[in-house]
Amino acid sequence: MARSKSGFVLDLKLVNARIRTMDEHRPLARELGVWQGRVAGLDEAIAGLPARRVVDVGGATVLPGFVDPHVHLAWTGLKARTASVAPCESVDGVLAGVARAVRESPPGGWVDVAGYDQRPLGRHVTAAELDTVAQGRPVILTHDSGHSCVVSSAVLRMLPDGVPHREGVLVEAGAAAVRKLRMPYSTDELAGAVREAALECASQGVTTAAEAGIGGGLVTHSPIEAAAYQLLLERGELPLRMQLMVAAAALHGVGGHREDGPDAGIDLGLTTGFGGDRLGLGALKIFTDGGMMPRTAALTRPYVGLDHSGELFADEAELVETIVRGHCAGWQLAIHAIGDRAVDVALDGLAAARRKRPTAGARQRHRIEHAGLVRPEQLARFAELEVAAVVQPGFLWHFGDDYAALMGEERAPWLYRGQGFLDHGVVVAASSDRPVTEGAPLRAVQAMVERAASSGLVIGPAEAMSVPAALRAHTRTGAYLCGWEDRVGSLAPGMCADWVVLEDDPCAVPTAAIGDIGVRATYLGGEATFDAD
Repeated sequence: MARSKSGFVLDLKLVNARIRTMDEHRPLARELGVWQGRVAGLDEAIAGLPARRVVDVGGATVLPGFVDPHVHLAWTGLKARTASVAPCESVDGVLAGVARAVRESPPGGWVDVAGYDQRPLGRHVTAAELDTVAQGRPVILTHDSGHSCVVSSAVLRMLPDGVPHREGVLVEAGAAAVRKLRMPYSTDELAGAVREAALECASQGVTTAAEAGIGGGLVTHSPIEAAAYQLLLERGELPLRMQLMVAAAALHGVGGHREDGPDAGIDLGLTTGFGGDRLGLGALKIFTDGGMMPRTAALTRPYVGLDHSGELFADEAELVETIVRGHCAGWQLAIHAIGDRAVDVALDGLAAARRKRPTAGARQRHRIEHAGLVRPEQLARFAELEVAAVVQPGFLWHFGDDYAALMGEERAPWLYRGQGFLDHGVVVAASSDRPVTEGAPLRAVQAMVERAASSGLVIGPAEAMSVPAALRAHTRTGAYLCGWEDRVGSLAPGMCADWVVLEDDPCAVPTAAIGDIGVRATYLGGEATFDAD
């Protein structure tokens, strides 16, 4: 074994690299040393030190592993395994896909079908139409947004009285009621789905992610969903560092001592920050509205061409109360708010929370998830309340033409803002929201910089960010909003040895080429979780 005079031997040395560290104190480096899963030093600090392994990347660009602060891995993995009706080109085609899923599903059970999108059809499929191919079975046709579904009459008969639907189409709370009926999936099934989705993340350079909601609501698959992540960690099969957001539905009254403060929480009193470097609790996830794909995001003015302006997830006063309770219970809040009316409700709730309990520590870096449509005057409120935004620039690339048409000429520039937040001193991070759309971070970096849909339509060019700023939004800022900026998001001594090796430098290629840069390898704690070779 090679040894230095001091006897100290690095576990790994990364050499012949162009390292963009995302650390303002040392932005560039050529070599990096790893010891016990952490960065031991850069360049001259490790010069001459032997290493058990040497990885020569041949001059390739190395970045900190991407941090995706809003994903749905269980949903992603399950969707990949589920029968799909995509692309939705006709009602007859959708029904044929459902019929095929019914035939191929085990008899007697639920039939899950993914890939549904009403937009190309011009209308929703109905329960009566599903019944023609369902053979009397409970069928769930899940919308790609996750915010709505169409079900067969067998499911409608199971729903509690008072759950609203339109000819079998359920949205928001109605869709959550269907999901509650459908649960639970088994822990082994969920663990397999999460692992497959996490491996896909690793292949795209992601090393840290936050699961955006377990324990209830629209995005849960089991009341003990966290067990799937713990199982993977114990097996050594979790290729990402993960935070788990807890659905606000899991918040309930707790019988703690009156001097302990909050009268609401989850069992055992656990809150944001519990856990370790590989798996921990993140924010409390609160829904305030729907999504733009199903036309349920809550706006202050109607969608162009439609006679409605979406809807809130619940009564406004109830939403504000949930925000206040979560804040007072000590949680970081991650508030889903896409439409500008929902953003108003989220900001009003946070203002009320600050009035009731003014002090908030580093653990309570409250976030508005999506912030899909933000009016100019709302930017100042974000800054005043010290609220961060977690946006999905990839939505501009994939859905930009549709969303811009829905908002019209005046509002389209307000979609998924970037530079406008920065100009107001608002912290902004980028996420994928996979599987709503593809989750590749580099494509999202390109969208943040170019503000262009895949068609070439430019949407709100004043919101364009620089390439370095877009990379920070996908690394350091995401880490900050997860409360993990002391361990991930940059490559500096003491940080976790998480990085991605790229085929080209995002700061050196034409911006139109950023999304097509290949990932050569991804490392977590100095160990490869993905290698293209």
